[in-house]
Amino acid sequence: MKNKEMRSATHWTTQEMTKMALVTSLYVVITVFLSVISFGAIQIRLSEMFNYLALYNKRYILAVTLGVAIANLASPNGLLDVVVGSVCTFLVLIINQRLTKNIKNMKIKMVVTAIVFAISMFTVAGQLTFLYDLPFFYNWLIIGLGELASMTVGGIIIYFVGKKIDLTK
Repeated sequence: MKNKEMRSATHWTTQEMTKMALVTSLYVVITVFLSVISFGAIQIRLSEMFNYLALYNKRYILAVTLGVAIANLASPNGLLDVVVGSVCTFLVLIINQRLTKNIKNMKIKMVVTAIVFAISMFTVAGQLTFLYDLPFFYNWLIIGLGELASMTVGGIIIYFVGKKIDLTK
């Protein structure tokens, strides 16, 4: 069993890579298509629903992180948003995985995930404060609420998709 776990942690099958590429692509397309609400001081990034996939399978941590990096190329904040956004997404997904590891109820895991991601929006607020001298705490509140709204809508969608499709595979 240990060899299988080691192999799966370092080598992905074509099917797994295809699923990861699909999630990455969907994240990018949804973010860019809805760019008017995906970037800026008020953000409702519906593609954030894909953060929940990491609760089902850790391979989606990389897929979502890459999606954020590629989507943020369209950001008016440029390369800073690519780097900060993708690094923070990766770290928050890892932290969230650890926080929810022992929670059995998927609804509770999803609530925790939504809250963790809403709180993590201090990174976006920090960028906007740094780049545009906007008020940090006000931006954190507004962006955090937008993230909570995105994660709530997305969580409902992913939850019901997860009832119909085995997202762990």
